[in-house]
Amino acid sequence: MTKKKKTVGKTDVDVILIGAGIMSATLGVLLKELEPGLSIEIYERLDIAAAESSDAWNNAGTGHSAFCELNYTPEKKDGTVETKKAVQIAENFEVSKQFWAYLIEKGLVSNPGNFIRKIPHMSFVWGKKNVEYLKKRYEALQKCTLFSEMEYTEDAKVIDTWAPLIMDGRKKDEKIAATKMDLGTDVNFGSLTRDMFSHLKEQENVNLYFNHEIRDLKKNKDDNWAVKSLPSGKAATDSGK
Repeated sequence: MTKKKKTVGKTDVDVILIGAGIMSATLGVLLKELEPGLSIEIYERLDIAAAESSDAWNNAGTGHSAFCELNYTPEKKDGTVETKKAVQIAENFEVSKQFWAYLIEKGLVSNPGNFIRKIPHMSFVWGKKNVEYLKKRYEALQKCTLFSEMEYTEDAKVIDTWAPLIMDGRKKDEKIAATKMDLGTDVNFGSLTRDMFSHLKEQENVNLYFNHEIRDLKKNKDDNWAVKSLPSGKAATDSGK
C-alpha cells in the first residue's frame, strides 16, 4: 500500500505516526537519525502538515520555557512558590534547543530564522497581592541557574521601557511589578514541523499520506499493531507495525 495510496492493500512497517504535527515530525526525525533503516508511515487527516495545534496561529510560540508562564509556578497554602514544574519545563526546552541546533548543524532543516527568534519573555501583574506573588516567584526561581538572568522590578519607569503600551494611561500610584527574560524565544512550530517533514520525505522508506484518517487500532497477539486508515472516498487500508 505504501506505494499505492489510492488502492486497498496491506503493508508491514516498523513505525506508524498518526498526525503530521510537531510531535510526529520530531519523533520521525529522531528515529531515522538513530535507526536509518526503519520504515515509517505518517498519516494526516488534513491536506497539509502542521495545520492544527502546531500552526503558528494556534500555538503561543513561546516554547513554554516557563520564563513567563505563571501557571507553572503555583503559590502553595503556606505562601511559598512551587518551582519544580517550571524548572523541569525550562530544562526540557533547553534539550529541545539542543536538538534543533543539531538539525541546523547537520543541514536537516532550513534557515533557523524561519522558525526561531530571540524575544524577551515578560510577566506583568498589578495589585498588592499579585505583586507579592511575582516577587516571591522571582526570588524562588533565582535559585535555579536557568533563571539567573531574570530581571524583576516594581519601578514604573523601568517597566515603561520594557512595555510602553502596557503602561500607557496607568495610574501613577498603581501597585505593579514585572519580570523579564531577554533570552526568551519565539518559535514557529508550524514552520519547524514542515521543515522536518521535508527532510523526512527525502529519506528512504518514509511515506507521508495526507487526507487519511485512522479508523481503528488493534494490538495483535504477537504484540504488533494493526492500523486501519481510510483515505477520503476510498475503502479502508490496513497497515501493520
